[in-house]
Amino acid sequence: MKFRLFCCLMAVITAFAILSGCAVTSPSENSADVNAEYSVSFNYNYFTFDPVPSAQTVKYGNKATEPDSPTREGYTFLGWYTDSDLTEKWDFSSDTVTKKTVLYAGWEQNIEGDIVYPTDDKDFSSLLTPGSQEAAYDYKFFFRPEKDGTRQGYIGDTMPYYENGVYYIYYLKDGGDSYNHSVFLVTTRDFVTYEEQQTPVLESSRSGGQDSWIGTGSVVKVKGRYYFFYTGHTNSSSAEYKEKIMVAESDNLTSFEKKEGWEIIPPSDLGQKNDFRDPQAYYDEATDKITLTITAAKNSVARVIKYTLNGNLTNPVYDGVIYSNKVGGFWNLECSDTFKIGNKYYLTYSAQDDTLWYAVSDTAYGPYSAAKRVEGKLFYAAKHVDDGENYYMVGWARRSGSVSSTQDVSAWAGNLLVQKIVQKENGDLSLAPLDCFDELFNKRRALLINETFKTVRAASSYTYEDVFNCYERFVIKGSFSFDGTGMFGLAFDYNGRADKYKMIRFNQRANTVELVFNEGSTLITQYETALEPNVEYSFTYVQEGSVGVMYLGDACALTVRLYGVSGKPIKLFAENNAVNFTGLCQYTFQHIEFAMISTEIYA
Repeated sequence: MKFRLFCCLMAVITAFAILSGCAVTSPSENSADVNAEYSVSFNYNYFTFDPVPSAQTVKYGNKATEPDSPTREGYTFLGWYTDSDLTEKWDFSSDTVTKKTVLYAGWEQNIEGDIVYPTDDKDFSSLLTPGSQEAAYDYKFFFRPEKDGTRQGYIGDTMPYYENGVYYIYYLKDGGDSYNHSVFLVTTRDFVTYEEQQTPVLESSRSGGQDSWIGTGSVVKVKGRYYFFYTGHTNSSSAEYKEKIMVAESDNLTSFEKKEGWEIIPPSDLGQKNDFRDPQAYYDEATDKITLTITAAKNSVARVIKYTLNGNLTNPVYDGVIYSNKVGGFWNLECSDTFKIGNKYYLTYSAQDDTLWYAVSDTAYGPYSAAKRVEGKLFYAAKHVDDGENYYMVGWARRSGSVSSTQDVSAWAGNLLVQKIVQKENGDLSLAPLDCFDELFNKRRALLINETFKTVRAASSYTYEDVFNCYERFVIKGSFSFDGTGMFGLAFDYNGRADKYKMIRFNQRANTVELVFNEGSTLITQYETALEPNVEYSFTYVQEGSVGVMYLGDACALTVRLYGVSGKPIKLFAENNAVNFTGLCQYTFQHIEFAMISTEIYA
């Protein structure tokens, strides 16, 4: 009878507890075995071969012994934490062990420079449309021509030339006051400040004829005189040759006069008369010979061919094909260029509607290795220029025909973009930011988080964390490591809707870094790069106006175009991954210091 009453009483208590939202536990769950022992182990929280402190065995309720503080080059040790995200710090003087415990080292990257709070940021609060933002940008590094009245001109194919400390960047100008892609000129000494020549260097023929449109070419100096080889293009249906190689000459570098009657026509060996363009010229003073490489097609395969002629422009001789396209179905290898770095020779070209490629040779003009990509499709028509010590690729950052488009970035011409060429030990090429960016962007900005690190964990849905602000121009630096298989990167707010976010995304499934729109559903451009889990990678991201470039160490560079994102947060994101971002910094550019630095460089 007593047992029955006890059971009824317990049932009533249990029902009351359930209705009250209280948990019911057995006596054994609330009691601890004071004699139990638990292990306390340590994790450095980054990939290293250094041995971690020995695990400890600690009785329930006792304190663990604090090991010696570890060291890590370039980082400050913050202490030991109960989780790898560093949300709860372990206090060895007061915290006691009650279960099996793993303690994770906390690190903060050592970053020089105090945080500044500029007061001259451009206010984008009233510039709500991509068009109004684009019109407001004052491009400095990613040069864009001045407007001709209300008409905006853009940088087309570039033809850089260096002499006496000045980089002469000739380009096919699209729109504005340019007639049929006439050649214009902008000069610079540092790729930071540019001086634009308002009149064309070489104008397309307004009376029709072979060069009613001008195509890419190059400048070469021969015995004190300058020759500008270029493509003469006609749309006339009655013309026998759609493209010929033509030349203009000058005793200076700012204006050229066409040499009437001089031309090179496609050799009969090609079997076609339409695709014959983009002459790149080189002069050998010892032999008084000019070499021209020209892009053309033979048997419906894109090729690069070679001509040799005398220094006085006489006796052009066709030397045959030096390179045949072996990758992709490209019908033309635009803006080909050849140059030497160290003991390696390089051939670069931009494939139609594709990316910048390069092939390597041990001898001038081949034979060449299989070609490799060196950037994404938004960095186009790039050619090299060098001062004898530093090598650069000069091209244009592709734009969109409609800045409001969230589907493509595919229009011809855009902003000038210069990137530094890096030659790796194995002879491969990669692109890097200009050295001057470290000098110009040296003032740290406050982030939207209090630390310089952030762990982003996510399952199958995207997880976002606001970390940076999108100013008119800035540089972001940091490092990351990951231990999942999903995607992660930077997300840019476009119109306040997550489904319209624009992303620079590291895609582990495809081994690519990508520019994607509409929260990843629309691929714009990509570059192949395979990343390994639990390895730390450093990155630098440069943006001015709507043009940006993501650099991942010496592994890759990816040019992006991001309209309509200024004045909004930039987020770190992840999906099916756990990503540790460290050493996060955003750097500003100040106008006063810019002017001073530019003056010093020009002096």
